[in-house]
Amino acid sequence: MATARWTTRRHLALLVGVFATGWLGAGCGPGGEAGGADEAGMDDGPTGEAVHFEFTEVVPGVYHARGASDLVVGSNAGVVVNEADVLLVDSHISPAAANALIEDLRSLTDRPVRYAANTHWHFDHAHGNQVYPPEVEIISHEATRAAIAEGRSNSGRSYDLFVGGIPDRIEQMEATLDTLSDAAARAELEAALEAQRTYYAQLQEVVPTAPNTTLSERLTLYRGGREIQFHFFGRAHTEGDVIVYLPDDGVIITGDMLTGGLPYMGDGYVNEWIETLERVKALDFDWIIPGHGAPYQDRERIDHLQAYLRDLWDQSVELHGQGVSPEDAAARIDLTAHAANFGGISGPGANPVAVLRIFELLDGTAN
Repeated sequence: MATARWTTRRHLALLVGVFATGWLGAGCGPGGEAGGADEAGMDDGPTGEAVHFEFTEVVPGVYHARGASDLVVGSNAGVVVNEADVLLVDSHISPAAANALIEDLRSLTDRPVRYAANTHWHFDHAHGNQVYPPEVEIISHEATRAAIAEGRSNSGRSYDLFVGGIPDRIEQMEATLDTLSDAAARAELEAALEAQRTYYAQLQEVVPTAPNTTLSERLTLYRGGREIQFHFFGRAHTEGDVIVYLPDDGVIITGDMLTGGLPYMGDGYVNEWIETLERVKALDFDWIIPGHGAPYQDRERIDHLQAYLRDLWDQSVELHGQGVSPEDAAARIDLTAHAANFGGISGPGANPVAVLRIFELLDGTAN
C-alpha cells in the first residue's frame, strides 16, 4: 500500500506547475462553446453563491479571485467593481475558466464587465480573452499584444514545459492506474486523470486572442469615482508586464512580476526585473494582489525578491564567464541564504530554466 500511494503521489507531482503551486492540479469546469460577458447573464443581478471562485474583498470594491473548485484557472484574477461596470485583471487559462469567473461575478454584482486586462502574455493569464465581445476593452502593453498575436502564448519553451507534456502525462497516469490495487490510491489518481483529460479538452477550445487596447508606458481610466492606472515600468517577468494601480484604494495588481513565492523566470529579464521592481516600490500602496498566491501587505517581500534575483544573476554571470554550462551552473549556484524568505529552498541549486534564460540573455540569444 505504501508503495502504491508513493507512486500515485509521484505522478500527481508531475501536475504541479512552476507558475504557481498546483495550478494544474485540477481540471473540470463548464463545457460547451465559449460565450461572452453578455451571454453570462450579468444583467440579472447578483444571485446565489460563487461556484468556482472564492472572492476576497481586499478593499471596498476590489477583490482577489482565487480558484476554489476543480476548475483549472491557472492564475489569480483581480476584480475591480466600479460604479457602473467591472474591470477584470487577467482572463485565466481557458474560455471555460473565463466564463466561470464572469458567471461567478453574479454573486457580487450585476454590473457588466466592460474592461479586462492582461498583465502579460503567458497562457494562464490570457487564454480567456476570446470570451469577451468586441465592446469589452482588453488592455495590455503593446509587447503583450504582439506576443499573443504572434502565437507565443501557445507555443515555445514555456508553453511546452507546462502544457506540451499533458498527453504523455495522461498516458503515464493511465498506465499507472492499471497497476494499482489500493482503492484510495486509485481514487486519487483517477481524480487527477479526469482533471487532466478535462483540461486537455478545454485546451482544444482556445483561440489566442490579442488585446484590443494597448499602452506603451501609461494609461488611465476614470470610472465613476475611481482612478485606475496601468503602468509599464520596464521588463521583468516578460517584456510587457503591466501593473494595475488603484491610487485611491492603495492597491497594486501585479501579475507574475510578484507572486506568493518565487516567480517563474523562463521568459524573464532577471537583471532588469530588479530595477523594474524599484520603480514599483515608488508607488504609494498598502496591498499587493499578486499573479499567484494570496494578497499581502508586507512590502519587504519585494526587497526579498530583489535580493534573490540579484544573487541569482550575479552567480550566473560568474559561472557563465567561466564557461560553465547552464545545467552545471544550475547545480552549483547556492541560494540558501534566501531560504528564510522562500520556503522551497532546501539546499544548493537553482531552477535550471531560470539559469538557462539568464545564459541566453548573456549570450544575446533570448527571445
